[in-house]
Amino acid sequence: MKLRLIALIALFALVVAACSAEEEAATTTTAAPVMESTEAGMTDNTIVDVAVDAGFETLVAAVQAAGLVETLQGEGPFTVFAPTDEAFAALPDGVLDGLLADSEALANVLTYHVVSGAVYAADVVGLASAATVQGEEISITVDDGGVVLNGTSNVVTTDVEASNGVIHVINQVILPPSLHSGADAASEEMSMMSDIVDTAIEAGSFTTLLAAVEAAGLTETLQGEGPFTVFAPTDEAFAALGEETINGLLEDTETLSEILLYHVVSGEVLAADVVGLEAATTVQGEDISIVVVDGGVVLNGSANVVTTDIVTSNGVIHVIDAVILPPSAS
Repeated sequence: MKLRLIALIALFALVVAACSAEEEAATTTTAAPVMESTEAGMTDNTIVDVAVDAGFETLVAAVQAAGLVETLQGEGPFTVFAPTDEAFAALPDGVLDGLLADSEALANVLTYHVVSGAVYAADVVGLASAATVQGEEISITVDDGGVVLNGTSNVVTTDVEASNGVIHVINQVILPPSLHSGADAASEEMSMMSDIVDTAIEAGSFTTLLAAVEAAGLTETLQGEGPFTVFAPTDEAFAALGEETINGLLEDTETLSEILLYHVVSGEVLAADVVGLEAATTVQGEDISIVVVDGGVVLNGSANVVTTDIVTSNGVIHVIDAVILPPSAS
């Protein structure tokens, strides 16, 4: 899951780089820019309180998930570059959910938005960079009278005061440089992984399954983006059906497709998640029942999961020792 999250972050980084490539030619000026400011005098509210009151719902949820509420309610002072809800929504699908589920990575990203000390707009415009609480630096440039962080994120509101610091609102989430490099490596590793079909071919024990997938016209589907979870019957599992039944299914592609899709669940469901389920809805539309017996997972009361978590570029395979049939086809 972390590998997939980092790969998604890599995609985000590439998209941002592409979108901002034309803007990087902008020159830095020493003139102090005129930026929107919301100076409101002293307040008794901490940075967290101000963010709650101002409606930064995603940021506040992320701070809570990362366990940083007490830190940002502390004495400080801190300067927070606060992404709007729209900035978080602009992240690629899966990135925000992945970060919320990975408190370490989330804290790494959030603390990269925090600078020690109260740095007001008048001081920000005189800086070329600022060291963050996370440890790495944010680059700062002045472009057309506005401040831009890391060449991509615009400061849209400045000097929102809190009792323990100041908030500047930004229109894009910024990522630590170290996360970019880690994402590049993860993306390369992901690109080297085989998809579900190729992984099954390489395993050498799914000859009948692959023939069935091809006959049913599902090869492209299972090579698609996914992710998918496939409960893959071995050759021995298909052999138990008998040659006549297998040949009949290979000729009846509609029924064959129904049966094969009954072995596929949308999303990446790893073994640790499977054991907590009583059922899973398949791509075919009907549910597979799931029970744990003597430490092993059994599907529909008949098929044992014999190997788990064969991770591919577009999902995961769990190997089963019997073909399972949709209730409607039983």
